[in-house]
Amino acid sequence: MSITEVEFQATAVENAPVKSIEGRSQWQLTWRRLRGDKIAIISMVVIIIIVLAALAAPLVASATGHGVYQAFPNNGLTADGAPVGPGVHGFILGTDNTGRDLLVRILYGARISLFVGVFTTLLGAVLGVSVGMIAGYFGGWVDTILARLIDAVLAFPFIVLALALAAVLNPSLWIVVGIIAFFAWAGIARIVRGQTLALKEKEYIEAARSLGAGPWRIMFVDILPNLLGPVLVLATLFIPTAIGVEATLSFLGIGIPPPAPSWGNILNAAQDYYQVDPWFVIFPAAALLITTLAFNLLGDGIRDAMDPRTERIFAGRKTGRRKNGKRGKGLNLDNALLVGEQATMTVDHPVAPGEES
Repeated sequence: MSITEVEFQATAVENAPVKSIEGRSQWQLTWRRLRGDKIAIISMVVIIIIVLAALAAPLVASATGHGVYQAFPNNGLTADGAPVGPGVHGFILGTDNTGRDLLVRILYGARISLFVGVFTTLLGAVLGVSVGMIAGYFGGWVDTILARLIDAVLAFPFIVLALALAAVLNPSLWIVVGIIAFFAWAGIARIVRGQTLALKEKEYIEAARSLGAGPWRIMFVDILPNLLGPVLVLATLFIPTAIGVEATLSFLGIGIPPPAPSWGNILNAAQDYYQVDPWFVIFPAAALLITTLAFNLLGDGIRDAMDPRTERIFAGRKTGRRKNGKRGKGLNLDNALLVGEQATMTVDHPVAPGEES
């Protein structure tokens, strides 16, 4: 390459328009990575469909004419007293053991499961974040007491507490919410405590202290925004756990009491009919499985999207989709660096006229 060609390419690079680079926030980067995860997006769509179906439960009951507590012993049961199958006598998914519409009860059960999962997670997140930040920031005897309390809660078997409360009090929705929320906050508090111990040693926290900021302002203004990412991941992963715990307690008879619809007590009523009417078991079990699986997959996707170390993975996926011919159009950054390097070599080692480098 001659000096004239090098000077021409260097001039072209200098005169090329420079595009301004706009910075992205952490949430924008997370959403961009999450959009590249097809499994997470599909899970999000499934969750939205489940939420819409739960909200539309009264409309479905009104359209079918089958109330959630309304039994149809004449056309909702066979001559032997067994539930009818899907599509029989206008029951889309069949009936339960008392002749009630199974579809309507599953949709109303979704409302209870989603309420328990989301509400207990919110309660656990608020309490866990508060306790974890206080323990991690103040340290000393405060940290010792709260850390031992967290360990005690995590070591206590929740089934024993549920059985004890069911023996003393009548099972109800709020008993289930209280039991799950009581054990939800401890796991979140342990994670938040560890994150707070690391964050309080950062330079910007020292700068806030030097400016006269109090401990509560530092915790809720400077530290809390940096904890939202891990807490969001934990909350997304805990929602299916809470839904599964509620279904387990209801299946054991210490959760949502009948005739209130819950996926757990529907499965409890269906355990004697799995040979006669397997759909009575399959439909509520499938609803529980799909819901918990969708939340777990979405939680895994959010966790990967919020991890900066996965940026190369998402970038590699985009690079693999590019066509090979696209690199030949115009001067890219690699060509510009190569031209600059060749120009530097030419200055250090001049080329004689008529001689090619």
